[in-house]
Amino acid sequence: MDYKVVLAPRAIADLRDIVLYIAPDRPEAAQRLGLALIEKTRVLGRFPMSGRTVPEFGDPLVRELVLKPYRIVYRIDERSHLVGVARFWHGARSDLGTADLK
Repeated sequence: MDYKVVLAPRAIADLRDIVLYIAPDRPEAAQRLGLALIEKTRVLGRFPMSGRTVPEFGDPLVRELVLKPYRIVYRIDERSHLVGVARFWHGARSDLGTADLK
């Protein structure tokens, strides 16, 4: 059974911020990156365990996919067959918060 993939409000805001940051100088690149990040999450519906465990959390249900330099951080809810994408995070940032993953 496929999982439903849902973007959390914080993930949507992250995605918006990423695209808006790049868009003034390179609007086409910003659009391509935004679409590529969304497309990367689609695999999670069929393969929710495909990402690696996020080292900062050590929880096997908090995982990430990488589309360099971005980390797509998500939580798996096996009981409800739901993948919640919590953040789109630039890999150079070190302050990945835990509030969105609880």
